[in-house]
Amino acid sequence: MYGLVLLLAGTLIWALFLWEPGDSAIPQPKVPLALASQPTGGDFILAGSDGPVALADLRGKVVVLYFGYSYCPDVCLTSLSLIAQGLSKLDAESLQNVQGIFISVDPERDTPERLASYVPFFHPRMIGVTGTTDQVAAVARMYGSSYRKHPTAADGTYAVDHSSVTYIVAPDGKLSDMLQHGSPPESIAAAINKALAAGK
Repeated sequence: MYGLVLLLAGTLIWALFLWEPGDSAIPQPKVPLALASQPTGGDFILAGSDGPVALADLRGKVVVLYFGYSYCPDVCLTSLSLIAQGLSKLDAESLQNVQGIFISVDPERDTPERLASYVPFFHPRMIGVTGTTDQVAAVARMYGSSYRKHPTAADGTYAVDHSSVTYIVAPDGKLSDMLQHGSPPESIAAAINKALAAGK
């Protein structure tokens, strides 16, 4: 029941605050894109609303990574809601050792300030980061993430197809697990707990 309420609340927030006229005319992907390559993982530095966010600075914590964009009408809402539910299944001590990071593949529109008003809505342990087009592309290559921008419509709107994988980065900074789109909260929480236990 809690999961359904969270998903509905996320949809309502998008409808009230993030929807812009013309969005309904944008062609939307029916399924997420496949990964572009086999992920290797790796350190990165991207921009958050409070300054640079470096993966290396989060050593000792499990990092939950997801690539998407704030204007995404469906896939991201579902995935971020599931991640949030997974985080909510952790005990308080474990949760303090976890950081969720949403990496926007739409740096043209997703400023750090916009992400700061969008991402934490799902869970307070989640932040949004972005960078230049080249910086985002470089991080996406390390994690095999794929994305493709649609042509811009006459009203200036556009959609971005993207892969939908939740990455679990272990406390030592290495990629430890990947969960496919639609993975249930229980699986996300289990993957996080496994990485936490291995890091002790």
